Amino acid sequence: MNIYMASAKKLAERNLKTHDGGPFGAVVVKNGKIIGRASNCVIKNNDPTAHAEIMAIRAACAKIKSYDLSGCELYTSCYPCPMCLSAIIWANIKTVYYGNTKQDAANIGFRDDFMYEYLKNLKNTKVLKLKPLNRKETIKTFDDFAKQKNKIIY
Repeated sequence: MNIYMASAKKLAERNLKTHDGGPFGAVVVKNGKIIGRASNCVIKNNDPTAHAEIMAIRAACAKIKSYDLSGCELYTSCYPCPMCLSAIIWANIKTVYYGNTKQDAANIGFRDDFMYEYLKNLKNTKVLKLKPLNRKETIKTFDDFAKQKNKIIY
């Protein structure tokens, strides 16, 4: 077994005992070294965003003191959910290795399928209602940001 996937698997297995979250683990690797590792902490942290992939990304960013994980790879025990896929993309990680599939996760009760369906057309108001509000006022901050000479785009 790949050593990095073995580490992600071990983190997932630990949650079977701790009940900190679901059976998910992830590690971020840069230049052959693990720079971030985590298991799912949704229950422990009372945080629906505390998925293993996101927690591993947070740990890696803290370790290298950067929001940019270019050149890193992520190993995760399961195919990432839509939220985690977005975080991975924002972190500039270009390669993800995953163990279990989306269907494997669905088979044990983790149903992300409705999110994937929602994202296809963004029109299912039973899942989420997106309503524009006060753009005339909020756009001013964006305009001010655009004028800054020392702005940082990430």
